[in-house]
Amino acid sequence: MEKKRLLLITQEMEPYTEGNDISALVGKLPKFLQDNGYELRILMPRYGVVNERRHRLHEVVRLSGMNIIVDDDDYPLLIKVASLPNSRLQVYFLDNEEFFKRKQVFEDEDGKPFEDNAERMTFFCKGAIETVKKFGWAPDIVFCHGWMTSLIPLYLRTTYKTEPIFANAHIVYGAYDSPHEKEGGERFFQKAAINNLSKKDLEPYRDGEGVSMHKGAAHFADAVTLGSETLDTTQEHLSVSGPKPVLPFTPIEDALPTYLEFFRNLTQTEIQR
Repeated sequence: MEKKRLLLITQEMEPYTEGNDISALVGKLPKFLQDNGYELRILMPRYGVVNERRHRLHEVVRLSGMNIIVDDDDYPLLIKVASLPNSRLQVYFLDNEEFFKRKQVFEDEDGKPFEDNAERMTFFCKGAIETVKKFGWAPDIVFCHGWMTSLIPLYLRTTYKTEPIFANAHIVYGAYDSPHEKEGGERFFQKAAINNLSKKDLEPYRDGEGVSMHKGAAHFADAVTLGSETLDTTQEHLSVSGPKPVLPFTPIEDALPTYLEFFRNLTQTEIQR
């Protein structure tokens, strides 16, 4: 039987970042899926906290050299790679000195969110899609973890909807408890509007007068997984009784086989566009 291909795009991952729900789950999930017949590609940002020497990162010249446009500004994209410890998997890191050199992830030393988080997110989401196009590798599942990946379902359903690489991919969004998913205000909508996307295209990300990145991502995704026990599942877009498949929160010690079954069931269903 031909292996299913799973593209895992995450904002964080052990052992490169630690101390939260995303890092812990994503650190364990890839090897388990690979051991159960999946072929994987993994992408994440190369934050300044990722020690290049310790983790033996090196640049992939054939993938680097692109420029990613965010709100009419060009930013060079570098791709680096490292081997995930205790596995036969590689992790591709998207790097840009202006966005990711700093030694904090999303907040400054005083705990204040970086003003340019919207630009950083847009750069990462668009850069991830362009990198996979360069792979020439068509995934069966695109699994996005965390608010920083929340624009990928939108882009795949709009700007990249005719891209053959992603034509048969089921898009899954993993939601985790984070205050950052509601930050950015109008700046978020301005920076996220790549390739002449309209205000209407981004409307699903509005939540009253504010922003909900989970809400927008869930709207465009084919399925949703809940990665934090503290998520408010009374919200329609995160409700397990909603119209789309939603995987409820499962403690990490039991989560891996649950995700495997969820993916197997998902890929047996017809993609609804």
